Amino acid sequence: MQLPSPTLQPIPADIVNLADYERHARERLDANAWAYFAGGAGDEQTLAANQQAWQQLALLPRVLRPLAGGHTRTTLLGRELLHPILAAPMAFLRLAEDSGEIGLAYACAAMGAGLVASTQASLPLEAIAATCLQDAARGPLWFQMYLQHDRGFNRELLQRVEAAGYEAVVVTVDAPTSGVRDRERRAQFRLPPGMAAVNLQGLPPLPTVALNPQQSPLFDSLLRHAPTWEDIAWLQEQTRLPVLLKGITHPADAREAQRLQVAGLICSNHGGRTLDTMPATARLLPAVVQAVQGDMPVLVDGGIRRGTDVLKALALGASAVLVGRPLAWGLATAGAAGVAHVLRLLRDELEAAMALTGCRTLADISADLLLRD
Repeated sequence: MQLPSPTLQPIPADIVNLADYERHARERLDANAWAYFAGGAGDEQTLAANQQAWQQLALLPRVLRPLAGGHTRTTLLGRELLHPILAAPMAFLRLAEDSGEIGLAYACAAMGAGLVASTQASLPLEAIAATCLQDAARGPLWFQMYLQHDRGFNRELLQRVEAAGYEAVVVTVDAPTSGVRDRERRAQFRLPPGMAAVNLQGLPPLPTVALNPQQSPLFDSLLRHAPTWEDIAWLQEQTRLPVLLKGITHPADAREAQRLQVAGLICSNHGGRTLDTMPATARLLPAVVQAVQGDMPVLVDGGIRRGTDVLKALALGASAVLVGRPLAWGLATAGAAGVAHVLRLLRDELEAAMALTGCRTLADISADLLLRD
């Protein structure tokens, strides 16, 4: 496979926030790609709720506090970050722009943002890592993993991840099957010729199962191989890398993850792409944070569109946030330059929000800044 180079296209002059990038991306993407990136599950209630919940949280600022020397630096899994904004795992980014995950990785490294590369990337995990590792000022480099039905394949994939230089494994645990995505079905979504989940090449096919009319093709075939807590424990034994779980929204699951001594949690409803009518992550986050009582970092994604959203997430106890769709919009609009600009806008807005709420550093952000009804 010939690897693409990052593209640096001009940023349209009328872009001043992330919503502007979404508008421009809508004009550039075809109906197939737009349905994939923009859509959610079912009636897309959770998709909409994710953004609305951050907007509905009101800030109660402090004033006349010392702000000189302020910064957005933080530490995560023992590594210092310039800011608490990471790129969420996204599949098939070459649907957005030819450079795909290479363009995303280039921009994240340039902006000091952490990157979580997807199992279902449209480019090899080694190439994505190599793009990041060239920059000494880069953020953390993690690999998102869907556990497959074949343990031998999972073990070999982990070996590739370690050899490529990734620093943690993020296991997505909230998608044993795909969500019911009406928008994709209406668009008859399909990958273009030549595009595939290249990091899953060589995966043995699912064992065939003869079903009788009373059996379910989902429960009695595909879900026979759905991951369990036992598989998470097995995975931890196969790698020297820290393991985080993405998709933890219930306090009982957070406590079970704590029992297994995973390295961290990501409170996520999969961007509203799996189970519709789930609550927004802004509403789920506090209970997950409380369940682990500071024993491990808890990150959050879903609907982050403003620097004020990042500040609110930290005020609710998150250690950092992950951003997905806006980075795809940036990539579709202006290649790697668009991704970098999205990250810069969020960081600039976070700094402004910190200053206007009297927070010199991230350590000054607390729940007292949120107005309670």
